[in-house]
Amino acid sequence: MQVSFPNISRVARPCALAALSLAIVGALAAPRSAEASAFQLKENSAQSIGRAFAGSTTAGDDVSVVVNNPAAMTLLKGTYFQADVTAINFGTKFSGSAHDALGRPISGGNGGDAGTTMPVPAMFAATQLGDRWHIGGGLTVPFGFQTEYDRNWVGRYNGIKSKFASYDATLSVSYDVTDTFSLGVSGIAQKTTAELTSAVNYNIVGLGVIQQAAAAGKLSPAQAGALAQQVSAIVPPGSDGIARIKGDDWAYGYEVGAFWRMTPNDRLALSYRSKISHTLEGTANFTMPTNVQALLSNPTVGALLGGATPFTHTTGTANFTTPATAGLSFWHQDEKFGLGMDLSWTQWSEFKQLAVNYGNPAQPPSVEQYQWRNTWFASIGGDYYLNDKFTLRGGIAIDTTPTHASTRSPRVPDSTRQWLSFGVGYKASEHFEINAAYVHIFVNSAHMNGAVSSTGDVLTGSSDDYGNLLSLSAQYKF
Repeated sequence: MQVSFPNISRVARPCALAALSLAIVGALAAPRSAEASAFQLKENSAQSIGRAFAGSTTAGDDVSVVVNNPAAMTLLKGTYFQADVTAINFGTKFSGSAHDALGRPISGGNGGDAGTTMPVPAMFAATQLGDRWHIGGGLTVPFGFQTEYDRNWVGRYNGIKSKFASYDATLSVSYDVTDTFSLGVSGIAQKTTAELTSAVNYNIVGLGVIQQAAAAGKLSPAQAGALAQQVSAIVPPGSDGIARIKGDDWAYGYEVGAFWRMTPNDRLALSYRSKISHTLEGTANFTMPTNVQALLSNPTVGALLGGATPFTHTTGTANFTTPATAGLSFWHQDEKFGLGMDLSWTQWSEFKQLAVNYGNPAQPPSVEQYQWRNTWFASIGGDYYLNDKFTLRGGIAIDTTPTHASTRSPRVPDSTRQWLSFGVGYKASEHFEINAAYVHIFVNSAHMNGAVSSTGDVLTGSSDDYGNLLSLSAQYKF
């Protein structure tokens, strides 16, 4: 009896276990979803959030400039401490269908709401050293995400749980070259951590092993057909395991900035933050149902695998880079109001593919293609000074996505976003100020034109996303 596998050939690897490796590729360094494009987090200042980040580094009296543009510390006269926390409520719901590499429908639900509510903290301090020097430090989370689908959802082979974060410790210094022009520089120490889980389609992995062996002449067509029937009987569709990956790394970068007082009422700032390259190191763990264990104990299957021990605890490494960014900020100050604009660029084109290398020689290196694009964030907003105590804020923004339908994954249910923000500030005394902000984020439908898992399972449909931000800050001036 002759059996063919019409679609498995395009997902087979030089070794059957490469298919499994790709089932968890990206788990050591997986950029996914947050409240700026992709997994970037801009949310480190309640003041800036209230005006959709318009005038983020030029409006003044915001200590977050320590990490956003060190040259803007020239506006901070004295010694400051500021603490911010932003609650990010992100939701995403998938609708669509999936089939495996042989075109058979995959059962399962839509995954539920894969979003979450998570706090993003930030802390800053800054002081003057003489008339022209300023120094400051900050602790922030510039990149992060967390999503989790139901374990039995239709796209489980593409991903179940995704958790990623980068933590920055920044030290900044600035110098007033003239009374109207300042320069600044920052050093950044960044720790990146990742944890991902996904289901493993052992039925397709098993059939792929047989197809590869037949193509290599290790099995006759009759032997391949008979063994395929045994695999399908012992490990039918839905015989899933779980792959779980954890990894982390420390790496370092820098930021430079310039600040210019064009007129007594107009300010302009430029900044550039470097990319930070990581080599993430972690561990991989697998669960395996008893029927898969029984299949691996078959001497014929063991011989096809070359005596290797697959699906065991192992180590792994992956190179990953958090992207470079550049920003332009403008602010016009008047007696009763301030008006600002911001434009920022993120170099997501650095993220073209992700390659994972494993400590277990039975699992060869694996690669997934992403081919992301650079993005832009543009905003306009301002302040209205109701009186000496209260400030009202508002702003709008557009935030483009690096993803596109041809390569978009349910791990990245991301699309272009529009921001509508509101804020309020209260100056309790000459030394103490509190700020609050709320943002609703409208997200375009994130279409997926056939997201392919490592074992050839194809997910087609779209995700409907939304976001809400609630931010609070307290600032004390000594």
